Amino acid sequence: MKRLDWRYQLAISLVAISVVLYIINYFIFRDFHYMMRLMVGQLAFLPISVIFVTIVINQLLAKRAKTAKLNKLNMIIGAFFSEVGLALLKSFVSFDQHVEELGRELGQIQEWSTKDYAELEKSLRSHQMAIEAKQGDLAGLRQLLMDKRGFLLRLLENPNLLEHETFTDLLWGVFHLGEELTHRTDVANLSRSDYKHLGGDIQRAYELLLEEWLAYMDYLKRQYPYLFSLAARLNPLNPQATAEITDAL
Repeated sequence: MKRLDWRYQLAISLVAISVVLYIINYFIFRDFHYMMRLMVGQLAFLPISVIFVTIVINQLLAKRAKTAKLNKLNMIIGAFFSEVGLALLKSFVSFDQHVEELGRELGQIQEWSTKDYAELEKSLRSHQMAIEAKQGDLAGLRQLLMDKRGFLLRLLENPNLLEHETFTDLLWGVFHLGEELTHRTDVANLSRSDYKHLGGDIQRAYELLLEEWLAYMDYLKRQYPYLFSLAARLNPLNPQATAEITDAL
């Protein structure tokens, strides 16, 4: 004979306990009308109880779970920037012919407010990048992505990142760029069309990386000021950036 699911067993047990308690109540107090009024009153409150549990409490628990998951995701994103993201951003900067304009906007990140981040995200989308694949260090970029291929693959295998669409898009863009560069035997001698194609791949990954970096820096500023302090001092958009703290004059 097939056993009942544990949820059905629990429901039947709770109903049986309730019936037994009502019977005990009747035999002790012998007041059937009061017992019925009490039962109707409890049934009348049941919809309010359901609303409170399903809407209020569940939303609070869902919000807490979402915050915890976001913190875990940002830990992974932090590992990405520490391992490869910052070096990758520095490399991309060398291909951008309009990097000076971008540096003026993003160079002094330590002085930004929360409002500044929202405005800079908008201005970043309107920034006209001028990527010249032949002008930067393609060989160094290829070597960096080859060295970090295993790390990127492990990130792509993480199921938690599937819920972070923008970061997943970034990983795919970076991984695709690495694949393209790996299949070139000599990146110093390519056709004009090939350089243009690689420039498009670099720009795609560059734009996604900048957006994710901005969002990550905003998160650090709000949640972990001590981590933000180091990240701001290592700003890849600031040519004078250094981790060392100099004495003020």
